[in-house]
Amino acid sequence: MKETVLVTGGAGYVGSLLVPRLLREGYRVRVLDMYLYGDEALEGARGNPNLEEVRGDIRDRDLLRRALAGCDVVIHLACISNDPSFELNPALGKTINLDAFEPLVQEAVHAGVQRFIFASSASVYGVKDVENVTEDMPLEPLTDYSKYKAMCEGILARYQSPDFTTVTLRPATICGYAPRQRLDVVVNILTNHAYHHRKINVFGGEQKRPNLHIADMVDAYMLMLTAPANRIAGKVYNVGGENHTVHELAEIVRGVVGDDVTMETVPTDDPRSYHISSAKIAAELGFRPSRSIADAAHGLVEAFEKGLLPNAMTDARYFNIKRMQELNLQPTAQAA
Repeated sequence: MKETVLVTGGAGYVGSLLVPRLLREGYRVRVLDMYLYGDEALEGARGNPNLEEVRGDIRDRDLLRRALAGCDVVIHLACISNDPSFELNPALGKTINLDAFEPLVQEAVHAGVQRFIFASSASVYGVKDVENVTEDMPLEPLTDYSKYKAMCEGILARYQSPDFTTVTLRPATICGYAPRQRLDVVVNILTNHAYHHRKINVFGGEQKRPNLHIADMVDAYMLMLTAPANRIAGKVYNVGGENHTVHELAEIVRGVVGDDVTMETVPTDDPRSYHISSAKIAAELGFRPSRSIADAAHGLVEAFEKGLLPNAMTDARYFNIKRMQELNLQPTAQAA
């Protein structure tokens, strides 16, 4: 048998595609998640004897100890995952995204975990004027969400040791279909509106947004599992696919959904524009995304046509901030 992998947030957007992949490749998988977006995300994997699901809160340290027992690897995905959801309750976001992080790392070390893979964000760079943003550039996060991601990177770096391999990934914005779907990220928003309303509103349009197909993100995590420890120890990698303007993204989506889709450019108060370079992970580990923005849009259209995403314009499960508003979580740990 391969290693036992703890995936925090394993019932989330990326986790819902990553966990089945891990199981297919022979890993034992333990998921720690609050299942805020429903139980359906891992439905297709249930019944696999190598899957164990732990329903609970990463802020519960006793639960962390139990969840980490016998694990070889941690892939840490759990967080309040976008700026609007974070800003809805900043105190809650801080307890989950920052305050719970070092206890998790400490308990992982104590449990004998050998490798810790952290999902940071390309947003830690803030806005740069340069064409390609590389890993050695200063971090200038603009929001608490991205600031706490950067702070967690620094915390994790302190624990790197010969017995505890740490690696941080800074993904671009993820897009495409997954069992736990998000429809509140740019390519998915555009595709949803194009398919259901036959109209796309392009906010601004000239801002650059790096995007990555969700299946490529899963490939990146699998690579971090199998790469020799001495190749990745203490490293930070951007993981991006295509860098396009928002207007270009809209044109790609329209090309997939249909020429009858109309586009309207409207003003935006979000001028963020950035273009990350993923040359380092390509040069050092040979990782290059193999799927396109068009592939992501095609996957979503297929899911709509098959009825896999009912009520796609209204169901709060697809929109993080709507779901967070419904749940009204509090900034105190919820014991398992």
